[in-house]
Amino acid sequence: MVREEAAWKQGYQMIAGLDEAGRGPLAGPVVAAAFVIKPDFKYVGLNDSKQMTELQRKKCFEFLKSGAWEYGVGIVEPIEIDEINIYQASRQAMRKALLALPKAPDCLLVDALIVPETEIYQESIIHGDALSIAIAAASVVAKCVRDRLMEEYEITYPGYGFAKHKGYGTVAHYQALAELGPSPIHRRSFRLE
Repeated sequence: MVREEAAWKQGYQMIAGLDEAGRGPLAGPVVAAAFVIKPDFKYVGLNDSKQMTELQRKKCFEFLKSGAWEYGVGIVEPIEIDEINIYQASRQAMRKALLALPKAPDCLLVDALIVPETEIYQESIIHGDALSIAIAAASVVAKCVRDRLMEEYEITYPGYGFAKHKGYGTVAHYQALAELGPSPIHRRSFRLE
């Protein structure tokens, strides 16, 4: 993961990685995170959140939110996803995450997207969560925040299994939809049957 090293050599001082979680589920928000990396950052085992176990992600998340590092989170709810589409919603969540940072970075490393409405230099990196430590950290923050939201939705909307499948289209989720119909957090623009 040398992308940050190249950016530091180019003279950038404050590099933020951005990633999102929740593009594919049938229910719940899309959540993005912006995570600021510094040259002294070290966390053994940090990887793309999809390559980590739930326990590894949770342990890493506790470290990332310890206060030693700056991060911001952006959330776009299902109703807005339905209005603007999931691609645009993901970009808007990233913009919100960027605006939530305490200070504006001077370089953005973004996983496969472009953050809208910013003059900050940015690079869109395909498979960025495997090539950038900042994007990998952002992927863990976004995934853990979204998972916690879905666990809370399990209490608000029982019977759908949100705590287990996190809104993804599993067999159990489709069965619950057939029995209960869509909940207020289901994305109406997604195929729900």
